[in-house]
Amino acid sequence: MTAPLTPPPPPHDDSAHQLRQAPPPAGAPGADGYGYGQDGPGMRTELREAAVITVAVALSGALLGLLWWWLAPQVPLVGDRIGKNWVVYLKDTEGEQAVGVDGVFTLLGLAFGLVSAVVVFLLRRRGGVPAVVALGLGGLLGSVLAWRLGVWLGPESDVLAHAQAVGKGVTFSAPLKLSAKGALLAWPFAGLLVHLGLTALFGPRDPEPPYPPA
Repeated sequence: MTAPLTPPPPPHDDSAHQLRQAPPPAGAPGADGYGYGQDGPGMRTELREAAVITVAVALSGALLGLLWWWLAPQVPLVGDRIGKNWVVYLKDTEGEQAVGVDGVFTLLGLAFGLVSAVVVFLLRRRGGVPAVVALGLGGLLGSVLAWRLGVWLGPESDVLAHAQAVGKGVTFSAPLKLSAKGALLAWPFAGLLVHLGLTALFGPRDPEPPYPPA
């Protein structure tokens, strides 16, 4: 009588003992989980986009300067001659035109910050540190450009010479100036806050990293 044959061992299953693949070296494609490294094509593209955003936002400050020059209230001055010397004083000492000049610039800066943030978000549909920095830097440069352009377009800065030119007792407008320099920050702050809010509400969510196999 023949002894029963021993059944052959089951085929070896290596699925549970797969060796984990070593992560790619730093800087190699796929090292960050998104198809490129930190210095790969994606980062270069974001930096190029950030440069374009900075220039475009800064140049739009020329429009803000024109609007400020057009909408800002005039501060009336009067010149008087005492002996050989000229003095200049406010015609309306209780007027609030000087405060209105700063207020108009601040409101325009907030509006430009809102619009620039919405436009940048609609064109890119995502956030990113380079875009946020570009939006803030461009807003600050645009505010400075608007300030200097408005001063240049406004009345003559030499009030004594202006008073002598128009004559004694004749009302003329004071130079357009920004007394509260903090108004220059209205545009960049508004742009950053609005863009971050839009990104948090409507921006794409980052994919969750895959869990390693058990």
